[in-house]
Amino acid sequence: MREIAHLRFRTNTFGAIFRIRHSLSFAVHEFFHQRGFLYIHTPIITASDAEGAGEMFRVTTLPLDGSAVKDGEVQFKDDFFGRSTNLTVSGQLEGELAAMAFGNIYTFGPTFRAENSNTTRHLAEFWMIEPEVAFADLEDNMNLAEDFIRYIINYVMQHNADDLAFLAQRLEEEEKQKPVTERSMPLLEKLSFVVQNTFERITYTEAIQILKDSNHNKKKKFQYPIEHWGTDLQSEHERYLVEKHFKKPVIITNYPKEIKSFYMRMNDDGKTVAAMDILAPGIGEIVGGSQREERLDVLLNRMQELNVPAEELDWYLDTRRYGTCIHAGFGLGFERMVQFVTGMGNIRDVIPFPRFPKSCNF
Repeated sequence: MREIAHLRFRTNTFGAIFRIRHSLSFAVHEFFHQRGFLYIHTPIITASDAEGAGEMFRVTTLPLDGSAVKDGEVQFKDDFFGRSTNLTVSGQLEGELAAMAFGNIYTFGPTFRAENSNTTRHLAEFWMIEPEVAFADLEDNMNLAEDFIRYIINYVMQHNADDLAFLAQRLEEEEKQKPVTERSMPLLEKLSFVVQNTFERITYTEAIQILKDSNHNKKKKFQYPIEHWGTDLQSEHERYLVEKHFKKPVIITNYPKEIKSFYMRMNDDGKTVAAMDILAPGIGEIVGGSQREERLDVLLNRMQELNVPAEELDWYLDTRRYGTCIHAGFGLGFERMVQFVTGMGNIRDVIPFPRFPKSCNF
């Protein structure tokens, strides 16, 4: 159906998926509106790279025949905006500006990543939900994210019961074709698993020890074994913690600073940052967030360590120079949530017109 995506809306499966997507979207706005959050539209075209990853789509009106290159450099001063610009990878930094004025805000809009990935979990164009909360620490952030996930899943279970039942039956037929050891948790059981359980909260250090012990005791053999503290967790590690060890959703906190972004608040140990990831069954990480670094001197040091140019983010640093407070926020990839709720195996099937490497139809 992905090959003839202009007709797939007409099928029962995709009808159910996009009705659920609508309900989830409505529930997002309802959740934040009820709690006094202000909805902020952050820019799609930006001059910054929020994550420092460099995987961005360039936005330009310069000719592609090479005439805009002089002395080996692209003359961005002649471009439409007079500087290098790209499609946004996150609205977080702009969202922080609003949070310092209004207190509690959220963004919900399209984001773009030029990552040459063909996995079932990645898209080039996807939607992100990013709340930012003033006077909030990491604990407040985790509480908000857990309440949020539980709220929007409950909303769909109440308002899209028929669609969920249809998708559950469809998935059950697919699972019967697999060996018993490879079968996933039934869809409705998986959703109840999330909304009915308090999320387990552990530190990154504790998670690493659990994974090491499981490998040592031969409970689980990983494709990518955990060998030392500081290793970035893979999806197989995240799913083991959720589905086998704790048997409930898991929030991991206090990651090594080397594997996290510059804006995350440094902990007192000097080795970890006040970050958190929420892991869900069947999919692994579904939310990533942190308490933000509000101390100007520490933030500048981190930017220098990670080669993030301070002059390009001077406007962001002003939020620390001219009155600030502790604050925190998180990001939830909307398509990944839709994928989780519908049980679809490929993220390209939960967005109407998927964009991925070598494909941009319509």
